[in-house]
Amino acid sequence: MQVQLKVNGKSASVETPPNTLLVQVLREQLQLTGTHVGCDTAQCGACTVLMNGRAVKSCNILAAQAIGADITTIEGLARADGTLHPMQAAFKECHGLQCGFCTTGMVMSAVDLCQHHPKATEGEIREQLEGNICRCTGYQNIVKAVQQGAAAMAA
Repeated sequence: MQVQLKVNGKSASVETPPNTLLVQVLREQLQLTGTHVGCDTAQCGACTVLMNGRAVKSCNILAAQAIGADITTIEGLARADGTLHPMQAAFKECHGLQCGFCTTGMVMSAVDLCQHHPKATEGEIREQLEGNICRCTGYQNIVKAVQQGAAAMAA
């Protein structure tokens, strides 16, 4: 089947079987490997992207379900000149990452959270990020990064 969507502001069209997952299209056909595959069961959040402005786990979405959608991956957050998105910069500055495997999903989920709840409390941030698993950091610096990123996004 033909799947047409907009990815990081650019039109994309791929030929793929109907049972292909969105994460497979992004990684294997569009070479956007910043979207990670961690669990294949929608448990870890490493594959999180924005679909029409909302965070979704791309390992749990068929590419056919994304036809006509506007998809943003981690590669689409930074400006064209390489300037990091405020949330990416906050994760870097607050040391909200260690191995980095979960980071792309965390950042994408945090961007969605802050766009829809710019004044989220620490408890709300922790609750909203429950679907993203980090095995390294203990989450404290991730929460700090989300708070700092939210402030920068609001400014």
